[in-house]
Amino acid sequence: MSTPIESRQARVIDELRVFIKKVLSDPTIAVKSIDIARKYRSQPDSDELIAREISANTTIRIPEKWSEADRMFLEIIDEVLDDEEALY
Repeated sequence: MSTPIESRQARVIDELRVFIKKVLSDPTIAVKSIDIARKYRSQPDSDELIAREISANTTIRIPEKWSEADRMFLEIIDEVLDDEEALY
């Protein structure tokens, strides 16, 4: 029997597996997502704006109520942009 933490981790892993498969089948998703994030990054509620536009313009669907995997995806995008800014 799995614990609630193990069940949550399994759910996150399953979501991330689906996401990774989508990115590998359509490499433009990563580029589009980063471009969208650049556009909204400095605005109030940027994560919300980014999530909506990614959902509208890619096969990635980020629902209104975010899962842990959705939050992780948005955090990783932010980290990528931080790394990008550090290079310049």
